[in-house]
Amino acid sequence: MIPVRNLWFMFLLSLGPLSAQPERFPINDLKAPSNTADLIKIQEALVNALPQARAATVCIEVKDGTGSGVIVSEDGLILTAAHVVIGINRECTVMLEDGTKLPAISLGLNSETDAAMVRITKPGKYPYVKMDREQQALLGDWVFSLGHSSGFNKDRGSVTRIGRIVRIAQSTFQSDCTLIGGDSGGPLFDMSGRLVGIHSRVGASLQSNMHVPMREFLTHWQSLLDAQFIGDGDFAAKPKKGSGYLGIATEARKEGGLVVTKVGEGSPAFRAKIGEGDILLEMNGKPLTTRQELQAQLAEMAHGERVVMKVSRAGKIENLTLFLDER
Repeated sequence: MIPVRNLWFMFLLSLGPLSAQPERFPINDLKAPSNTADLIKIQEALVNALPQARAATVCIEVKDGTGSGVIVSEDGLILTAAHVVIGINRECTVMLEDGTKLPAISLGLNSETDAAMVRITKPGKYPYVKMDREQQALLGDWVFSLGHSSGFNKDRGSVTRIGRIVRIAQSTFQSDCTLIGGDSGGPLFDMSGRLVGIHSRVGASLQSNMHVPMREFLTHWQSLLDAQFIGDGDFAAKPKKGSGYLGIATEARKEGGLVVTKVGEGSPAFRAKIGEGDILLEMNGKPLTTRQELQAQLAEMAHGERVVMKVSRAGKIENLTLFLDER
């Protein structure tokens, strides 16, 4: 007869090799640090995790203000809060820790949980952090937050705070890290430097702040990548069709396309350097032969949306990208 403990061991072997789980920070399981050695362990963990975390934490500049975000892939994918970017397919600027400014575009967002994605549009290899895909963060765990408080400041850099997770709800974490305006969209890390959440609501009390956990991003990952507007919540206003303004007048041509007869000063068309006499051949890949076709496409678009115009000027074909203003 085989002993029970041997049967259990044989069963474990039959499952194959187990995936390695990240080592849990030992101080998490203490009610409070009990001595100087515990405090030193917290300090050492923070010092080890901070350089990469700060390199990947960015300031996001949009038309209405600034917020924070964090890069999660080498090619420049950023996680942030929906109320920072406000809408989908909107042009914005990302600033790295060293002050480098990069063009970016907002992708999808969830207006109910305050999750959003941004993509750096300049090709390159960027510093990034790993996400807590296993969703291992627990109540009471030590964490640290980063953010560009009150906007970007190169001399100061992103601001670091340390605290603990004090509440876990269905779609939020609450920590006692001290956050202020400008930190919204910034990252919350565990003590190994894994991203566990994104700052959402900065409370009236500096120690009462809410974060979007990674599961809210992972659940809707593909929809966010596909620049979809999810939900009907309060963190972002749903795009209103027909609210987009291009700022041009056109006339149809017998040869096809629309000739530009007037461009409004300061309009999206003006900023994209579309000029009188240019011929609009396509809008977002669809041919333009009548003014009605142009108007029909605009009627289905909202302000802030991205438009790609195929333009003929002086015998040369160009593709120009612009973002609609609000009508």
